[in-house]
Amino acid sequence: MARLTSEFWVSAWLRQAALDGLIAVLRRRGAAEAGAIFVKLDRLDGTAALYGPAPQTLAADDGVRRFQLLLDSDPLAVEDRVTRELRFDGDLWLVEIEDRAGDPRLELVRD
Repeated sequence: MARLTSEFWVSAWLRQAALDGLIAVLRRRGAAEAGAIFVKLDRLDGTAALYGPAPQTLAADDGVRRFQLLLDSDPLAVEDRVTRELRFDGDLWLVEIEDRAGDPRLELVRD
């Protein structure tokens, strides 16, 4: 099944977060067609999490983008991980959401 482009998916995700009354921003624009998407969640309590694309072995083949938790720590540790990911893949997308409830608004894989 065909999958939405990264650009379209990010645009829709940001719009839905805004409609839900959350603060979500695009921090880095990646490759429009197929750039990997990473989501930083700031819980506004001194903790943050980073979500990245799920490995193909854990993702279903239904066209839905699925994510996995990469790091759950303090905001500085998450930013360090983002920096390392950027060195590895300069075409990635980075979006950030603030949500005290800790809901990244993502389809997550189960390990």
